[in-house]
Amino acid sequence: MRSKFPVTVHLLFFRENQILLLRRFNTGFRDGEYSVPAGHLDGNETVIAAGMREAEEETGIKIEPGDMVFSSVMHRIEDDERVDFFVHVHKWQGEPYNAEPDKCNDLRWVDVDQLPANTVPYVKRAIENHLNAIQFDEYGF
Repeated sequence: MRSKFPVTVHLLFFRENQILLLRRFNTGFRDGEYSVPAGHLDGNETVIAAGMREAEEETGIKIEPGDMVFSSVMHRIEDDERVDFFVHVHKWQGEPYNAEPDKCNDLRWVDVDQLPANTVPYVKRAIENHLNAIQFDEYGF
């Protein structure tokens, strides 16, 4: 039997020694915890295209395809099995804001060395992986 599981793209926005985090709200998954802007790939959509779409949907900013680069991939299992791509956004147009207040109740820049205690664990690990140039990880197995 072949694996069939969701694929997600997570966006790592850095400004100096800070990373952009949002607190999940009313989503049914890890509500009240901090994550990075992210979303599932739609059918027939590339990781980069999904990243561009999610950036605009969640933070109101526009990203060009060449303004983000691969950071890492994580194969993980929590309640179900997933594959997550993490991309480093190094350039964007506009100032991020909470464009989905029905799904997010806080959007802020946080010092990467002082992530909130309620940061989603696998996202915290992916941020650490990025900072340590680790491009592949398995989590929760």
